[in-house]
Amino acid sequence: MSANLIPMLMAQSGGGFAIGIIAGAVVGVGGGYFLLRWLRRSRLEAARLEADRAVTEAKAEAEVIRRTAEVDAKAEVLRGQEQLKKEGDALRAEVKESEKRLAKREDNLEGKLDTLTTKEKNLEQAQKKLAAQLEQAAKQEADLAALAAKRRDQLLQVGGLSMDEARRTVLRELQSELDHESAELIQKSVTLAKEEAGQRSREITLTAIQRLAMEHTCEASVSTVDIPSDDMKGRVIGREGRNIRAFEKATGVDVIVDDTPGVIVVSAFDPVRREIARQTMERLIQDGRIHPGRIEELAEAVRKEVDEAILEAGKKAAVEANVGGLHRKQIELLGRLKYRTSYGQNVLRHSLEAAYLCQVIADELGLDGRLARRCGLLHDIGKAIDHEIEGSHQKIGADFCRKFNERPEVLNAIEAHHGDIPATSPYTAIVMSADAISAARPGGRRESLERYVQRLEQLEQIAKGEPGVREAFAIQAGREIRVIVDAKRVDDMMASKIARDIAAQIEQQMTYPGEIKVTVLREVRAQAVAK
Repeated sequence: MSANLIPMLMAQSGGGFAIGIIAGAVVGVGGGYFLLRWLRRSRLEAARLEADRAVTEAKAEAEVIRRTAEVDAKAEVLRGQEQLKKEGDALRAEVKESEKRLAKREDNLEGKLDTLTTKEKNLEQAQKKLAAQLEQAAKQEADLAALAAKRRDQLLQVGGLSMDEARRTVLRELQSELDHESAELIQKSVTLAKEEAGQRSREITLTAIQRLAMEHTCEASVSTVDIPSDDMKGRVIGREGRNIRAFEKATGVDVIVDDTPGVIVVSAFDPVRREIARQTMERLIQDGRIHPGRIEELAEAVRKEVDEAILEAGKKAAVEANVGGLHRKQIELLGRLKYRTSYGQNVLRHSLEAAYLCQVIADELGLDGRLARRCGLLHDIGKAIDHEIEGSHQKIGADFCRKFNERPEVLNAIEAHHGDIPATSPYTAIVMSADAISAARPGGRRESLERYVQRLEQLEQIAKGEPGVREAFAIQAGREIRVIVDAKRVDDMMASKIARDIAAQIEQQMTYPGEIKVTVLREVRAQAVAK
């Protein structure tokens, strides 16, 4: 309808109306065009302004970031310089300390060199004196031989003695003179040795103070369990012995049930198995239910508890000795030593005592106390498994610790602390000394009464076998022997010789831990009677 309306209007209004419409349309189109262009230009201008503003803000932010980075970089450089300065100061201080230590060691070496030089001079002088004494002794021997020949002739001529009688008389006199001179020479040598002992170096002193002790086997291999009645003893045995056989099979020990009232004996060489068996037997008696199934159940439970106790004891020993870095298996073996004894002395406590003594000796000698403690703690570790592996406990312990990359000083201390192989470090000698000190201290070890009495009697018999000895008394649990000699037959020089002879006889004939002191007394008695 609209399409037909416009032509009709144009036809009615004429050509002027059509031209106006066309002109208005053209003007509208042109205005719209310019309006759109203006809007586009405005948007472009706004976008350009926004872009300029974003660029300006980005530049400002970049400038802030750059300045912040510069400040942070400068601060980091300053911190790095301060750190380098601190490290340089610490390094310089360490270098100065090292220089001081080196200077101190150099002074010590110079002092040792001076001491060795002095020793060499003293030894040369002593050799000269000894050569002179030997020459004098040879001269005296020649004089004595001439005198003996002369006196023999005189005795044969004047006394009318036979040759045998004259020979015995001369020999008695010569023996007396030679004994006196030999005792005097020994006394001089001992005095000279005492004077030189104070000047010996630390290594020589360390080697001299220790004394080796023979290896002993632990005698304790049985444990006793109290039982309330003989009826319980029968229940332990079981019908036809089935309970006792099950117990021995489960624990690996021998059970001895005899006529002794109120006691069952558990016997085994392995102290851990013996302890497991003892606790199992005690729990069975307390529980009252004794049959093979219950025995196996309790034995397994006790075995787990003992294993835990062993590990805990090993950890406590390592902490108490302040020795770190031990492998778990080493700690377990240390814990097993808790159940091992030697002459009644607990081996674990003995190892701890040895570790403490090793540190004290090493500190006095200026050596590494921590390494010495480690050597002392591990020196008897082989005793925990010496009943399972063939060989001495020294070699077993060294081979075991070698698997865990122990230091050569520790391995040598373990393997050589009884002198089986040569010592290669001073720590071995330290362990030998600490081992002997811990074993020989009063109360450290115990012996059976019979063996104790035999040792004291043997001491006194050895002392009484020397000529001139009247009485001998063993005192201080056999660690000292007091010898009383006849003052008319023995002088001071002979007393010194008797003491040395008795000490030599004790070393040759007896086995004992530690040392035995020999004291010789000359007793002079003066009596008078008032009437």
